[in-house]
Amino acid sequence: MAYPSPTDRRISALAGHLSGVSPSLAMNVCASPTSSSSRGNSVFDHLVQAPEDPILGVTVAFNKDPSPVKLNLGVGAYRTEEGKPLVLNVVRRAEQLLVNDRSRVKEYLPIVGLAEFNKLSAKLIFGADSPAIRENRVTTVQCLSGTGSLRIGAEFLGKHYHQHTIYIPAPTWGNHPKIFALAGLSVKTYRYYDPATRGLNFQGPPGNNLSNIISFKTHPSSNSISKLMALPYFYFRGMYNEWTIELKAMADRIISMRRQLFDALRARGTPGDWSHIIKQIGMFTFTGVNSKQVAFMTEEYHIYMTSDGRISMAGLSAKRVPHLADAIHAAITRVS
Repeated sequence: MAYPSPTDRRISALAGHLSGVSPSLAMNVCASPTSSSSRGNSVFDHLVQAPEDPILGVTVAFNKDPSPVKLNLGVGAYRTEEGKPLVLNVVRRAEQLLVNDRSRVKEYLPIVGLAEFNKLSAKLIFGADSPAIRENRVTTVQCLSGTGSLRIGAEFLGKHYHQHTIYIPAPTWGNHPKIFALAGLSVKTYRYYDPATRGLNFQGPPGNNLSNIISFKTHPSSNSISKLMALPYFYFRGMYNEWTIELKAMADRIISMRRQLFDALRARGTPGDWSHIIKQIGMFTFTGVNSKQVAFMTEEYHIYMTSDGRISMAGLSAKRVPHLADAIHAAITRVS
């Protein structure tokens, strides 16, 4: 007879508390977060499931597609020429050094994070000779990823800053307005992208009272790598130059993908001016295709992207450029 593990027993006990049944009757409860109770007497029955994240939902749909030619250009993750996730060699070296460093311990960090990481990050972003750093006007706090950092910053502004209106660019990530709104801030937008020109909207931000502007930069091209945040460990071990060399190779490949896609569309005589593909910089490109054309490309060519036509150039490879160019050409010529 197989006996349940301690983890199974704890899950069953929790399920019993939530559903009002004894733990012994709840042993068949699954630990999967997607499972649901058919008994209909949970204290959370009134909750409505939130919609899929606009970007992560693209990956969910991609993973369900059995097509061998499918292509995911939704998520902003760098891929190799073979379409595989890339871990930098210098990152693997740093990880191994960390594992083998017997002097490192697992104690809690201070509430604001690792002090040396914060100091080196500020110097890298603002410049070691920055007047703001010299005058002690920069405060750095280590947070969990970009979303976590925004939430902490939003909470701080909501509680301690005299202005409670914040301007974010249009478009922006789908979760950003909710982050600021939940922190008690009034969220407004400023013009950033012009769909007509597929470039920057030079009409500028609305009004004159931009009390708090959250500005987002795209991932860098090869001439702006120095603005990236490096791990302090790379400094300590003399690996910073190796890190920047690998990053430049990544950035150069993205630039090459832009040029190849532009050339492929021109070779096919695709209607329209596609120069924005090579004029834009960074990891993403707003192609200019509309939501109906996006749906067509997904249905007919198994190419996945966000409904606004944004694609991740970092997920494209030279051997997949013709497939993408064919899909764009067909969408432009067949779907209005």
